[in-house]
Amino acid sequence: MAEAKRYDNYIDGQWVAGKNYQANINPSDLSDTIGEYAQADASQVETAIAAARKAFPAWSTSGIQARADSLEKVGLEILARREELGSLLAREEGKTLPEAIGEVARAGNIFKYFAGECLRQAGETLQSVRPGVSVEVTREPLGVIGLITPWNFPIAIPAWKIAPALAYGNCVVIKPADLVPGCAWAIAEIISRAGFPAGVFNLVMGKGREVGEAIVNDKRVDGVSFTGSVGVGRGIANTCVNRGAKVQLEMGGKNPQIVLDDADLNTAVELATQSAFYSTGQRCTASSRIIVTEGIYDRFVEAMVERIKKIKVGPALEKGIDVGPVVSQSQLDQDLRYIEIGKEEGARLVCGGERVSCGTEGYFLAPTLFVDSTADMRISREEIFGPVANVVKVKDYDEALAMANDTEFGLSAGICTTSLKYANHFKRHSQAGMVMVNLPTAGVDYHVPFGGRKGSSYGPREQGRYAQEFYTTVKTTYIG
Repeated sequence: MAEAKRYDNYIDGQWVAGKNYQANINPSDLSDTIGEYAQADASQVETAIAAARKAFPAWSTSGIQARADSLEKVGLEILARREELGSLLAREEGKTLPEAIGEVARAGNIFKYFAGECLRQAGETLQSVRPGVSVEVTREPLGVIGLITPWNFPIAIPAWKIAPALAYGNCVVIKPADLVPGCAWAIAEIISRAGFPAGVFNLVMGKGREVGEAIVNDKRVDGVSFTGSVGVGRGIANTCVNRGAKVQLEMGGKNPQIVLDDADLNTAVELATQSAFYSTGQRCTASSRIIVTEGIYDRFVEAMVERIKKIKVGPALEKGIDVGPVVSQSQLDQDLRYIEIGKEEGARLVCGGERVSCGTEGYFLAPTLFVDSTADMRISREEIFGPVANVVKVKDYDEALAMANDTEFGLSAGICTTSLKYANHFKRHSQAGMVMVNLPTAGVDYHVPFGGRKGSSYGPREQGRYAQEFYTTVKTTYIG
């Protein structure tokens, strides 16, 4: 067997060998090694941060047309290579190929959008309360930004952090998820040829406890944007606040999907299926909590079970597959543990719950549905992050809304109804950052803000024009 190709870190405009290398394994086929990816240590992180700090003065005051041109090049190349990069994404993370190609296209469009944002930066000119004085309010880049990204969207999330950081004149040090470094490396390789000066962009791959902590703790890093678990995010927030750095966190959810008696049954079943099980349920916006009013409950459960039985699980690159594998053995173990917890708590298992044999050795799990569960069960309150969902029966809309909001999280929430009255009430009273009416609970559009409330998010929103709230700082100038 041929030796796996090695992929290095990118520091100060150069490809730099790692202290060691880690295999990137295909979760659809454990015999398939995608490559060996460099593992940085704290000293390489220090070098990357120093390079970013050195590059910042010139880059932050550089011409906006050059920034726009470079970001446009990145976006166009990603879009031109969407099938190739989609295949890479499907191999390393396990999304089905159509979903993976869609995510790559989203990443390309994000870079193109922020290429345009370079030319749309605006300020304000105001009159002072003092005669003969004018006031200018402008935005300037924050500085060196540390980006720490998760494994579940290995190209889209790096894109929606990298692109605005560079567009607004910051320098970047990014650590992608140790489990799926391939897509981030591919972005770095494209960026390395797009005209950015040395040190403006740096990629350091490796373990969070070494690489991530080195980024978060370094006083030369002016801001940290993190997407990942609640525990890690809260630790990052404490560190950044203590040293006065800006911080932005996205930390998951336990998203409710309400189905009311007046809902169109087919619409409700389809959007609940997509919300709960597509992308293998490995989305922070996934709805694993389906809250159904009693008048439609029995019909919904029956139809949902029949729909789930039609879901085809298999290798991510195989044609006709609806749901790929779970990303790793540890994630599979977590999913199976929660399935046992659901049984022990007294919820009724009506679909799935077992591993699936698909012809290759991989982490395949049948889409799993519990019914007759209650709001106080752990499977109703804790984020599982896999193809596992449960259905809870409620009396009416008021009880559904109260249950939907009864969570420490607040990322996404959905309602399926034909009532304009209930749709409008839910839009206003749902305690979530993103609300979906008769749609799956995914935040797809790249030009609008993404983020939640309560324990799901901390700091300014991501994506769209709202990204400037994190990646820039405001300056007020008085002119006499």
